Amino acid sequence: MGIDRKRFFDGVRGTLYGGRLGRGQVRGMAALLDRFERGRETDDQRFLAYMLATAHHETGGRMRPVRETFAASDAAAIARLDKAFAEGRLPQVSAPYWRRDEDGRSWLGRGLVQITHRRNYERLSALTGIDLVERPERAMDMAVSVEILFVGMLQGAFTGRRLADHFSAGQADWVGARRIVNGLDRAERIAGYGRAFLAALGG
Repeated sequence: MGIDRKRFFDGVRGTLYGGRLGRGQVRGMAALLDRFERGRETDDQRFLAYMLATAHHETGGRMRPVRETFAASDAAAIARLDKAFAEGRLPQVSAPYWRRDEDGRSWLGRGLVQITHRRNYERLSALTGIDLVERPERAMDMAVSVEILFVGMLQGAFTGRRLADHFSAGQADWVGARRIVNGLDRAERIAGYGRAFLAALGG
């Protein structure tokens, strides 16, 4: 039995999107639902709910691939990051990874999950079979970004933590699951999103 799309969209429209959903948001969520049903790696809807919650948070509710700082172009994102770095607003950053390398490529954050640094683009290239090193901008493609999200969170490619480490027959660690992507940053908030998505899925 597939996911009841009407029930799902009716559910999230009210709880997470203020009663209105744009076409881009619907397309983005539908792409995640399709990949979950097609991939068959798991039938645990908590996995899907937490992936949806992560995408919702990382994209500022847009549910489409975005660049770091939500800039419209790489050049604009680089300029914003340079300014923030110069002003000391990125204390966690020791080196400006977003600046273009000798080949003109930037390893700034892109996608439904913000993958940054060349080493992470290399790792996800190997796991997905999609060349993100020659063309890192491919992470802005919806299908590619969905694959990065699924592979990264199912296999632990982002931080070494996997969805299966937090959701199993004996546990539902909605807060700790944030460690799959980024420590405990905004963990309680994202846990709330995850529970709302799960309710809309009928779980």
